Amino acid sequence: MINGYKVITLCGSTRFRDAFMEAQKKLTLEGYIVISVGLFGHSGDNEALDRETKLMLDNMHKSKIDLADEIFVVNLGGYIGESTKSEIDYAIAGNKVVRYLENPD
Repeated sequence: MINGYKVITLCGSTRFRDAFMEAQKKLTLEGYIVISVGLFGHSGDNEALDRETKLMLDNMHKSKIDLADEIFVVNLGGYIGESTKSEIDYAIAGNKVVRYLENPD
């Protein structure tokens, strides 16, 4: 928590760029400090497709989870890929609250 505001990190497939932006807006208006992804590799940011860059971004995102009080999973249509599953497991191991856009199956 920073200055009375909870910090929340967005997680999910970067193919859901619009859903990320909507979640960021909604959570900001609810009073959260929102940390999001830096690139949308599955939505046109081709820099994120390089293997070395992808590994760096995955590691960096776990650091963003470390900074947060909670994570918010953008799981449009219930989709949770391998990277997102890894982030959820990491957050749970760090005793973070995990919230979802859609109830997971």
